[in-house]
Amino acid sequence: MLGKLLKYDLKWIYKVLIVFYTLAFIFSIIGRVFSMIENSVVFSVTTQITLGLAISMMISSLINCLMRLWARFIRNGYKDESYLTHTLPVKKKTIYASKVLTAFISIFTTTIVIVACLFICYYSKSNMQILKSLLELAASTYNTTVLKLLLLVFFVVFLEMMFVVLIGYVGIILGHKSNQNKMIKTIIISFALYFLTQAFTLGCIYIFGLFNSNVMNLINTTDIVDIDAIRDIMYMGIGIYTLYIIFYYILGKKQFEKGVNID
Repeated sequence: MLGKLLKYDLKWIYKVLIVFYTLAFIFSIIGRVFSMIENSVVFSVTTQITLGLAISMMISSLINCLMRLWARFIRNGYKDESYLTHTLPVKKKTIYASKVLTAFISIFTTTIVIVACLFICYYSKSNMQILKSLLELAASTYNTTVLKLLLLVFFVVFLEMMFVVLIGYVGIILGHKSNQNKMIKTIIISFALYFLTQAFTLGCIYIFGLFNSNVMNLINTTDIVDIDAIRDIMYMGIGIYTLYIIFYYILGKKQFEKGVNID
């Protein structure tokens, strides 16, 4: 049953996302083709316009991905569609798992599309050489390889997006336990959880800094700090966000299993 739920959730999400994906690719390709035409003011201006539109579609893809994930959760779990959803012979934890897996897949594909479109827009030997030099410099600075550095950045961004989605899910679940002003309470709870979690993260960094003077320098001074401290913070962040995702997944599942107030 999880597979069927996942199929319908993904179909609903991608019904709109595929439009933004397509437009992002189209504008990226057009901008790339126009950029190959030299010594033309008209095509130079057109190139900048189309590349700007491509960037706009990439950003819209990410925003719509997040918004549709939350909208699907509300419509499928609390609005008219929920009457069918909650009469299916499936446990609530399975319904919740489908929403989380949908978020995982759609955020991953959206990130891949953005990377691919950026490659189409700006790939050139000179640009790649500059990027390679910058990455090699950063990799050597952080005592790692270019591949590990790219994977680290991708992983951090992905975890951040999953964290934001799950915060939204928990906010929706808690907000809709009320009998009125559900959306307002959902927004307030979501923002409150986000900022409380970030405050807790800063607290963890501060406590870690008590045992690591280099990390404490990140908080207390604006001087140049040890690169190892920054690297430690990055790895610590990955560990903390992973724990947050697990925590909010379990919290959301437990609260969702307790029952829902259908509008």
